[in-house]
Amino acid sequence: MKICVTGASGFVGSSLCRLLAASGHRLKRVVRKSAGTQAIAIGDLGTFTKWSDVVSGCDVVVHLAARVHVMNDTVADPLAEFRKVNVDATLALAAEAAQAGVKRFIFISSVKVNGEHTRPGHPFRADDIPAPHDPYGISKMEAEAGLRAIAQQTGMQVVIIRPPLVYGPGVKANFASMVQWLQRGVPLPLGAIDNRRSLVALDNLVDLIVTCIDHPAAANQTFMVSDGEDVSTTDLMRRMAAALGRPARLIPVPQRMLELGAALIGKQEVARRLFFSLQVDMSHTCQLLGWKPPVSLDDGLLQVARHVEHH
Repeated sequence: MKICVTGASGFVGSSLCRLLAASGHRLKRVVRKSAGTQAIAIGDLGTFTKWSDVVSGCDVVVHLAARVHVMNDTVADPLAEFRKVNVDATLALAAEAAQAGVKRFIFISSVKVNGEHTRPGHPFRADDIPAPHDPYGISKMEAEAGLRAIAQQTGMQVVIIRPPLVYGPGVKANFASMVQWLQRGVPLPLGAIDNRRSLVALDNLVDLIVTCIDHPAAANQTFMVSDGEDVSTTDLMRRMAAALGRPARLIPVPQRMLELGAALIGKQEVARRLFFSLQVDMSHTCQLLGWKPPVSLDDGLLQVARHVEHH
C-alpha cells in the first residue's frame, strides 16, 4: 500500500512515518521545507498549493500538516490565516486525492472542534454538536464539514480523528515547560487542582492512525482518542515528577485564588488549560475498531522522562 503523509517531519508525522516504513508500507513524505531528505517539499500551504503530483499513485492520504493553535497570535485576522491552511489547503488536497483515485483520506482534526472544556460527567463525544471557541477550532470544524461533503460527492472514504493534548518524547509548548519546572524542582502552586483532563500519548495516537489506514469499519467515521485514563493537573504533575525521579513540589493554593491571579496578569487561557476539565469519551472508537491504547499514561510519561534524560 502506498501512503502519503503530509506534515511528515512534524512531532506526529515523523513518528508515524517511522512506524509505517518499518511495517513495509511505501511512503510519500510531504513537508514544508526539504532538509535534503527524500520528502516532497511543498512550501507554505494555501489555495495555491499544487497537490496532483503529491497524491498521484497513493492509496491513502494521512493529512497532518496544519496551522496549529497559537497562544499569542499576532496576525491581523487569525481566522483568515487558519482557514487558508486548515480549510482551503485541506479541501484542495482532498479534492485532488479523490480525483487521483485515493481510497481513504485520514484527517487529524482536534478536540477543539467539540469545545474548550467539559462539565463533570459529560465528556466530549464524536457525535456531539461542534462548539469550537477559537479560530483554530473553527477552522478544523469547517475542514471536517468540507471533507464530509467531498466524501459524499466522490465516494472517497474520510476518517476524522480528534486528539486532545498529544505528549511524547520531544513534546514542545506547555507540556515541555511543565517538564522543565518539575525537573528543576521549582515549587508550583498547583497542589489542589481538582479537574479531569484526557491526554493522548504520541504512540497511542500513531497506533490509532495506523489502525484507521485499512480498518473497514473506520470508513467515514469520526473518532475521539485518549490514553483511556483522565487525570487532574495536580495528579499529572505528581506522576510526571515520579517518571523524572524528582520530588513534586506542589503547594496547595486554592484554585479560585489562582484563577483571580491569572486574570490579573492576562493569563486566562493558560489558567483554563491548567484548571478546567476536558474529557473525551472514546468508547465509540474502541468498540467500532476493536482498538485500545497500547501505552498507559504512566508509560507515556516515562518515555518523555527518558527522552529528557538523554537530551
